Amino acid sequence: MWEPDSQAFVAVKAAELALLSPAVRQDNDQVPRVLSTDFAEIGRWGRRWTYAEMVATLQAEDPLEAPETSEWLFNRISPELVLVNYRIHGTPDDSRHTSLWEVPSLVLRFHQGTFIAQN
Repeated sequence: MWEPDSQAFVAVKAAELALLSPAVRQDNDQVPRVLSTDFAEIGRWGRRWTYAEMVATLQAEDPLEAPETSEWLFNRISPELVLVNYRIHGTPDDSRHTSLWEVPSLVLRFHQGTFIAQN
């Protein structure tokens, strides 16, 4: 069941927000520990990223400001997994993002971003 942002998911939200910050994205120690070795991402343009590609890309990324987020929802799909959904604003277009986190270890298994169509 989808639940709004609440105390039950504070650590998961903090981990997701940390991965949006330049301080964590370019930290050669933190990123490999946070991403599962079988991590996969489907980017906003449809590209599939592997663990190795994502670690290398984040380490080489130019620092950007952490984006504004909203519309956070959480779904505990098993005792060990939480599915997260949220919106990122203005990069340059808004997009929706979904992540699958292992808990309590806070390891990211999967992420997908999708642009929101402009009507």
